[in-house]
Amino acid sequence: MLRVATWNVNGLRARLDLILTWLRERQPDIAGFQEIKLAEQQFPREAFLKEGYHAVIHAQKGWNGVAVLSRAEPVVAQCGLPGQEEAGARLLTARVGDLSFTSIYVPNGKSVAHEDFPRKLAWLDGLVTCAGSVAQPPASGAAILAGDFNLCPASLDSYNEEGLRGTIFHTDQERERFARLLACGYRDLYREAHPDTREFSWWDYRAGAFHRGMGLRIDFLLGTPEVCRRLRSVTIDRDYRKKRDGLTPSDHAPVIAEIE
Repeated sequence: MLRVATWNVNGLRARLDLILTWLRERQPDIAGFQEIKLAEQQFPREAFLKEGYHAVIHAQKGWNGVAVLSRAEPVVAQCGLPGQEEAGARLLTARVGDLSFTSIYVPNGKSVAHEDFPRKLAWLDGLVTCAGSVAQPPASGAAILAGDFNLCPASLDSYNEEGLRGTIFHTDQERERFARLLACGYRDLYREAHPDTREFSWWDYRAGAFHRGMGLRIDFLLGTPEVCRRLRSVTIDRDYRKKRDGLTPSDHAPVIAEIE
């Protein structure tokens, strides 16, 4: 069984002890991290190697940044989204055995009235355009796009669709681009396993949002049909959105899938 995961860690150095605990407890074979927020020379490779993980990264000091950790040594296939370099370090594809695995951090967009919103849409357009080449499956046909997509694909993915409809993460423009990405041949693994479940992967730190159930599902593992055929389970790891032993969590929970 292959265990794969995605997690927006919201600052890798600030969360390192928690991440190492998670790796020991959950034992993923491959994990994509987003918002690592550090320069390449600051990345704690030795700490991950001690836990049995090789790492490749696309880093940016203080902001953004993505990584792929793997028990088998990953090989970088694509670093960055072509044409979207100004948006920062947001995409990294690695080959791990017969699997293509891409860690993705989609721009937030801030609000529909902000100048960053059309930039977010342009980035998503670039991802859709390049989906067939940026994360092109190897001969096995197995590829995963993993990451923080900063959008809710459907009303089921929001705690308050009625109140938030048309605002950031809930717009037709974002959802249309996500649908186009799926049309490229990818499927939402969580929805394959849980078609009708309302569960979230992100909660604001403020106003007790986590404990009040005020969340959004914006973190995804998208897989090709070959991955879906081998899919056995998908979970959102809520326990790691909670404080553990005094360690402050990310505002995102990891998403974990088991594949034959």
